[in-house]
Amino acid sequence: MTGKIVTVFGGAGFLGRHVVRALCKQGWRVRVAMRRPHLGGDVKLAGDVGQIQLFQANVRNRPSIKRALEGADAVINLVGILAERGPQSFHGTQALGAKNVAAMAAEAGIKKVVYVSAIGASADSHSAYANTKAAAETSTLEAIPSATILRPSIMFGSEDGFFSYFADLARMSPILPLIGGSTKFQPVYVGDVADAVAASLARPDAQGRTYELGGPRTYTMKELLQFITREICRPRLLLPIPFLIAAPLGYTIGALSRLNPFFGPPLTGDQVQLLKSDNIVAPGALTLADLGVTTLESVESIVPAYLWRHRPHGQFQAVKVDEISRVDA
Repeated sequence: MTGKIVTVFGGAGFLGRHVVRALCKQGWRVRVAMRRPHLGGDVKLAGDVGQIQLFQANVRNRPSIKRALEGADAVINLVGILAERGPQSFHGTQALGAKNVAAMAAEAGIKKVVYVSAIGASADSHSAYANTKAAAETSTLEAIPSATILRPSIMFGSEDGFFSYFADLARMSPILPLIGGSTKFQPVYVGDVADAVAASLARPDAQGRTYELGGPRTYTMKELLQFITREICRPRLLLPIPFLIAAPLGYTIGALSRLNPFFGPPLTGDQVQLLKSDNIVAPGALTLADLGVTTLESVESIVPAYLWRHRPHGQFQAVKVDEISRVDA
């Protein structure tokens, strides 16, 4: 170990666990700042004995952030939510949270800062998720001009929130809603994103730059749903739903979920807004290759390894070539 400390906010999440592992391989001492450290015991298994410390902190509470940054040489902010639930709002968790972390890092004199945003982050977006990600980028760079901004497309990997979610949905329903069927995505493996995060700290040329992280291939939403249903051996009818219907339905479901923090909404109006725009790397943008991450994992090489559990007969059920989704024209 180098003896240098990096504080990772959101280090116990889906991306966070991979980031912590990548940082440990580089020799960092990792301080994982999380709201409920008593639930993060599995994160400590990513490094050597004593290399990982769990620390109680909340990005909406500046004193806790300040304590989490004491003695740190670098900061990584991975905190984000895909839907508002209970007290967890886009503004409080993403916009205000990132502003707090950046301000406290600047006060502590920390120059190495990485903020993980998302492709599509824009102040002009009709999506609150994209709006607050853009606000978080701005406040981070205002406080720490040397900060690195990473914008991944949708991430895949075991326990992801996309492929696993739709596979679960396909187990319960013979019909899958197809919203934004022609919208393009560039799924990126969570391990490749984690390597990019670690590389951002190691490369001086990454400071002050913004990178867009996408996988080796683009797909439409329709193609991704067909791939999922084929891999789990559950042919399903993909029912196209126009945005005119999907948006108000999503906003209603999202509003109900705010009343019950234990209810995970299957669809929100904000997610419908996101589906109106392609989620791919922009032409001319800095990419994973510019961070030295050149060997990228594909959806086809990784996703089947964890979707098998959704098949009717388990891991050894063969996937038939002609077992594809039916789609209404």
